[in-house]
Amino acid sequence: MSSAPSHTSNLDPAASDRIEPYVYRIAGEVILGMIKSILDTPIVNVALRTLGHDLHSSISQIQWVVTGYLLSLAAVIPITGWAARRYGAKRVYLTSLVLFTAGSALCAIAASTTTLVLFRVLQGIGGGMIMPVGQLIMAQVAGPRRMGRVMGIVSMPAMLAPILGPVVGGLILQHLHWSWIFLVNVPIGLIAFIVGWRMLPETESGEAGRLDVVGLALLSSASSATVYGLSQLGTHASLTAPVVVWPIFAGIVLALAFCWHALRVERPLLDVRLYANRVFAAASLTTFGLGAALFGAMILVPLYYQEVRHESVIVTGLLVGPQGLGMLLVMPLVGRLTERYGGGRVAIVGVTTLCLGTIPLAFVGTSTSILYISLVLLLRGVGIGFAFVPAMSAAFAALRPNQLSDATPQLNVLQRIGGAIGTAVLAVVLQRATGHSASPSKLASAFDTAYWWSLGIALLSVIPCLVLLRAENPRARMSPAAADAEAAAEPLGV
Repeated sequence: MSSAPSHTSNLDPAASDRIEPYVYRIAGEVILGMIKSILDTPIVNVALRTLGHDLHSSISQIQWVVTGYLLSLAAVIPITGWAARRYGAKRVYLTSLVLFTAGSALCAIAASTTTLVLFRVLQGIGGGMIMPVGQLIMAQVAGPRRMGRVMGIVSMPAMLAPILGPVVGGLILQHLHWSWIFLVNVPIGLIAFIVGWRMLPETESGEAGRLDVVGLALLSSASSATVYGLSQLGTHASLTAPVVVWPIFAGIVLALAFCWHALRVERPLLDVRLYANRVFAAASLTTFGLGAALFGAMILVPLYYQEVRHESVIVTGLLVGPQGLGMLLVMPLVGRLTERYGGGRVAIVGVTTLCLGTIPLAFVGTSTSILYISLVLLLRGVGIGFAFVPAMSAAFAALRPNQLSDATPQLNVLQRIGGAIGTAVLAVVLQRATGHSASPSKLASAFDTAYWWSLGIALLSVIPCLVLLRAENPRARMSPAAADAEAAAEPLGV
């Protein structure tokens, strides 16, 4: 098997602040692999009604096509750090591409809801590893001083997925059979595998040690139970429904049990001692809060256009586009600003902009100008771009290279659970505010209520941003060489 030459000699972040061309090529390959797994959920969400009709299943049955995927995703993410250390990040990444692509091909030929759910689980096992391992590879290649610019590029698929997904899904369903929402992944997956095989470098992720089986059982069960409870929250009006409360409670208990276990073994599945690093801990909390604030609110605008303005799925996707455009406009600036001023400062600017862009949406009605809403969404997109990437970059830049394999799965789990909490809470608020009335004015009023809640969630995310700013300040004032020297000298978890 041929492989690209190792670039480990170029991984010294103190050697140069310039991003070499090969780093951009690797980023392009990682994005190619990540984008299909990230786009998958919003595309499939659009197709649920069609899938239920063609496979003769109720909504409660067909929703397992999404829930099963999310559960397998949550279960496999915790093992990616150990797998990257044991087998190498490149090999794990390529394996995840194979599993996701094979799962996609099998989903396309599924003849029943049961087989489709089973194949979606296989797809989720691959998809759950793609993003954290891809981020790990880029963090290893970039080094802390270039982290902001590189992670800004790699994070773009995650930002744009909720916007592009409904448009792509709508176009496929309008012109092709539903199987193409899965078949479209196959050629992309094959290209990503071939390019990755030839281009990705072999990187060092640290000593693997023995697999922490107890930790794996505890953490996978905790994340799966939590995600399941949160997914059910979106379909139940009552926050106290047993199907919601008990899985979330079990997930919290299992997560606490994992933390207790991880502090008492020599090499846990994930090293929770990383949170003793103040910058990483603050950046992780910021990522969690922003996940709830950003991705939770992303469900409201598409629903408003569909339920209140009665727009089609394709038109709705296009009307949500200004938010993605706002993100794209600031992406070239975010990386350099993060490296110059620190993730905390840039993230606070982003969250403040996001809050300012949320307030006007709390006053929309049945005939509010679409141009006005589009301009507000553009402002929100700018806030999202300035908020999300700096927090992730600060978290990675605060660690040594051999700590990254523990950090990437944890940040991915926090981001996904934060997004799931935000989505579920706003779905329940919207459902309760809507009640049994179907009049357009009352529906618009219900969306206003949900956006006030969205503003509250965004304001809460300011708190971890301030903590990140306080923790990051001493290092942000250092020269680049001094900051790199301190990062390299830090003991594990400090």
